[in-house]
Amino acid sequence: MTEEFQSIIYRLMKPAEEEINFSIFDTAKQFNDERQDDAGTAQSLNAAFLIALSGKMHPEEMRAKDFLARMTDSSLWGDIAKFFTIGLDFVHKEIKRVCEDDSDFFDRMKSLNKWMSYEENAENTEETKEKIWSVFFPEANGIAAHKNEYINNLREKRTITILSPNNSPIENPMRQVLFTSNVLLTIPPQSKPIEELSLSKTIKENLKKNIREPQIFFFDHPNQIGIELEKNEILYGLKGLDKAIEFEKERLSIRKDEKCTCLLSVSVTHPGLRKIAKTYLKEIFMHSGTPKNIDVYVFTEENTEKIIKEILSPAALRYLKRGDAKEDLRVFGVDGEYGRHYSFLKAIAAFWNVLVKPEIKATFKIDLDQVFPQKELLEQTGATAFEHLKTALWGAKAIDADGKNIELGMIAGALVNQGDIHKSLFTPDVSFPENILSPDEYIFYSVLPQALSTEAEMMTRYKTVKLDGIRRCIQRIHVTGGTNGILVDSLRRYRPFTPSFIARAEDQAYILSTFSRPGANLRYVHEDGLIMSHDKEGFAQDAIKSAYIDKLIGDYVRVILLSSYAKVVSEDIEGLKNLIDPFTGCFISKIPVTIVFLRFCLKAASLFYQGKDKQGLDFLKSGSRQIMRSLNFAYDEKSTLKKHFEKERMGWDLYYDTLSAIEEALKDNDPFAMDLQKKAQSIVYKQRIG
Repeated sequence: MTEEFQSIIYRLMKPAEEEINFSIFDTAKQFNDERQDDAGTAQSLNAAFLIALSGKMHPEEMRAKDFLARMTDSSLWGDIAKFFTIGLDFVHKEIKRVCEDDSDFFDRMKSLNKWMSYEENAENTEETKEKIWSVFFPEANGIAAHKNEYINNLREKRTITILSPNNSPIENPMRQVLFTSNVLLTIPPQSKPIEELSLSKTIKENLKKNIREPQIFFFDHPNQIGIELEKNEILYGLKGLDKAIEFEKERLSIRKDEKCTCLLSVSVTHPGLRKIAKTYLKEIFMHSGTPKNIDVYVFTEENTEKIIKEILSPAALRYLKRGDAKEDLRVFGVDGEYGRHYSFLKAIAAFWNVLVKPEIKATFKIDLDQVFPQKELLEQTGATAFEHLKTALWGAKAIDADGKNIELGMIAGALVNQGDIHKSLFTPDVSFPENILSPDEYIFYSVLPQALSTEAEMMTRYKTVKLDGIRRCIQRIHVTGGTNGILVDSLRRYRPFTPSFIARAEDQAYILSTFSRPGANLRYVHEDGLIMSHDKEGFAQDAIKSAYIDKLIGDYVRVILLSSYAKVVSEDIEGLKNLIDPFTGCFISKIPVTIVFLRFCLKAASLFYQGKDKQGLDFLKSGSRQIMRSLNFAYDEKSTLKKHFEKERMGWDLYYDTLSAIEEALKDNDPFAMDLQKKAQSIVYKQRIG
């Protein structure tokens, strides 16, 4: 089994010297154990791992293994060398275990090895690519050659029959929907000296301390403190929402004096930034002007801790006799990986409904690099953004293609890239790729199933008898981080959450937590025409560039975490993947560790090959630490990941049970509950800015 795998790796990365040869990368050209410079040593360590993984067929195998063993004692390179050494053991054990448990996988591996052993097959790159994917990334198989067929099949699979629409849909989004978004804050760009930033002395002094702190959390494109106001994602998104509301008012669908509520959670990359987060937001609003149609509330970790301490914990003690509630309730917060603030931005709607504003029936999350293109929405869909939220499909009961009862308590829209709006709102933001594959894309090519899912799910129009948007519509599995919402009633009954250890794909992971609960299945309804313009390329280039490495690494880590998480929420992984494939499911792999190490090393090799030595060095150092941390978390003998999930589920159950207890006590005019409500409203209203 191991020999078959090693043979495949060798043939994928053997020296490309022969006239007819299929090789995605020549590892030998990057292995030089005599180089003394940092980039050279890092490059050689990376290549040594791939060579060692190739086994005895590779002429440099022994030298590569000796180099890895020797470097484990190095004070500078020991951690990376140990990472690769541990990785070799992880990969071999994983491949052996999967081959023993899954005869179909073993057969596909043998078929690939046999195919690649015949050099005449090297020229048949398309079939070779498909055979490679059949082992490492089967979710991509067949898509490229049969796009339309796969789109139709997936759409048919997602088609549902409505049993009963929501008899009490959203009527006034301004009053009934709590809009939410997350602010991700990080230190200023290195190119901008702190003293030259247009910020108060208090913030500058704090930044001088924080800039020396180790970074503890990593995000795609966090908002850099001190960035020019015109490039500030926070201001961009809120002004976009403000303009969308103004558009609604001009059509007289909303009263001129009405305001919507938008709650912002603030997550930071460095702990010290917590102290200045709210002050910073107040300053940028002071310089740019507060949106006139929005009441903006800002919640930091300090604020959520105050809610736990003064509201939730005392209520749990009084009504549920839980003296130990404070620790379990810490699931309610905003600092940490993406999963933590994503769950908060949903769960806060239930708190708002019970203790602040009972009219709130739903929450809807937007990302701040996205705006509602209201003029185009009205012209091309016949409805504005807020009118789309009034659909009776949101909250409907239905039957899916397998005859299972589902509840459409969540809603999901779609995105269009800013540069494509002139074509049509219904231009997929992720299109089918036509580029030549990079080495790591032979191992994992998520853009292909993502494009399929985008076309089949997000671009579906309700214009046919078969899909009329009344009796039959689409349920969604693939959603984006913004442009989605959930009804408070569904939130309180199903209690979905994304575990706080999920650093990427937090939006995809959210629905998975409900799969282990009995009863009807909570799902997203696809709202045809609910589309936001994705504008990050237009103004956030600096932030995207600075976070390039962190985003890559986060993509690898999510394969490890989601693959392990899936086993916790379902004993039937095949059934789970059948439901959530192709895109969401592609991050749940039978061989996640193997895929991650191969992707990671091939991407590093590509960076060195392109002459990006500093980037390659930073990538290896940061990536090896983060991947190792995720491996220790997901694969330790104490089942840490499973225990974390179960603990967090108990925490969220306690959170919703506590809110229900407060609600019942308020109905009885209980003095203690009424006092809690006053405190809660006081805490909330103090978070309003502008």
